[in-house]
Amino acid sequence: MRKEKKQIILESLTITDTTSDGRSVARLDGKVIFVEKAVPGDVADVLLFKNKKSFAEGKAINIVIPSDKRADAFCSHFGVCGGCKWQSMDYTWQLHFKQKQVEDALQRIGGLELPEISPIKASEKTTYYRNKLEYTFSNKRWLTQAEIGSVTEHENALGFHIPQRFDKILDIKQCFLQPDPSDAIRLAVKEHAEAHKLEYFDLISQQGFLRNLMIRTSSSGQLMVVVVFFRENKEQREALLEVLDNKFPQITSLQYVINEKKNDTLFDQNCILYKGSDHIIEEMEGLNFKVGAKTFFQTNSTQALELYRLTRNFAELKGHELVYDLYTGTGTIACFVASKAKHVIGIDYIPESIENAKENAIANKIENCSFFAGDMGKTLTSEFIQEHGRADVVITDPPRSGMNPDVVARLIEMRPEKIVYVSCNPATQARDLALLAEHYTIEKVQPVDMFPHTHHVENIVLLRVKS
Repeated sequence: MRKEKKQIILESLTITDTTSDGRSVARLDGKVIFVEKAVPGDVADVLLFKNKKSFAEGKAINIVIPSDKRADAFCSHFGVCGGCKWQSMDYTWQLHFKQKQVEDALQRIGGLELPEISPIKASEKTTYYRNKLEYTFSNKRWLTQAEIGSVTEHENALGFHIPQRFDKILDIKQCFLQPDPSDAIRLAVKEHAEAHKLEYFDLISQQGFLRNLMIRTSSSGQLMVVVVFFRENKEQREALLEVLDNKFPQITSLQYVINEKKNDTLFDQNCILYKGSDHIIEEMEGLNFKVGAKTFFQTNSTQALELYRLTRNFAELKGHELVYDLYTGTGTIACFVASKAKHVIGIDYIPESIENAKENAIANKIENCSFFAGDMGKTLTSEFIQEHGRADVVITDPPRSGMNPDVVARLIEMRPEKIVYVSCNPATQARDLALLAEHYTIEKVQPVDMFPHTHHVENIVLLRVKS
């Protein structure tokens, strides 16, 4: 007979800090305890689920003394859903710990000499701020503790993945991330699917009909809906799409995808237009940006404008500079700074994004931008720089993994006067900055909060070449 492990509960632990992945931290006899479901300042009883020699992991099961940093969570899914984990922390304190996360990453990971870091730029909106949400269909709905043993109905769900459980989806009733009619669209899709007994996707066996639902909005009022099916069934597909078209006339782009592969990414899939336009328009400072189903665009439009303004200010362009915009996406930053530069060269690895970037430049009557598609490490070569010119300023906004070492080496070789490094991951940014530190001085650091109620933070750094 298998012997059950004895539960270990640490009583009345004082929570002191947060980590870069959003958990809280306590310490006991020199051991670090990583704690879920707690806020710095809480005194909590913590149930351990991992206990190593130098650290332990657990979750708060009882708040003995609540922190003065606490706030009331506003979402009924809080504590189960994987998003918005910092809802129970006052927003002012969220900003404090995000600022601290940037400082810790640059100093501890990068070992960098820093100027005074500017106060984090708070988000104007703390709810309904996202312009894109992606939902997953599943025939194995996640049951809450209260439902286990009492729920007898089917287990279909349309919602978000449970943390660390790719095969379980939490059925979402109301979400505070995206403005109307996002909730209404999701609920209408689910109502139609239930009424017509459409088959939800099985994430383990990789079988089913309904797979994903993506909703994108824009500040210009346009709305995109993309329904992803696992297999084609023309009658059922068209019936669902007609429901959306009839119930929501404000949808300006209605598309669908037949995705038969084993992952949900759409970059290699064919997005088929059902009604309307194949894109929506995002507007910033009079510039219009084309956003397609596969386009990367910052998901907090209001705060993205602040991010781009700060980036442009950091670049300190006078009008004579050649600017390289690395990881340009749809060319938003490139187009945004073009009026202040002589010429801007944008590079990105997604061909569709580069096509959108070219179209955005044409639509906005911008003639001093050139865009190139290709793997960054293989495209930004000495030959490329020799052909197109050495940059005076480089703006780089890489994915969470940061820049490829080859790209960092090319920047050192090119020696632009200034580098403006925009990052969604201060840890990988710190790693890259450490590689540049011998050749560049950090002059400015500006954190920006793009994702309220989460631990994620954007950070902008200005580097100037050493003489």
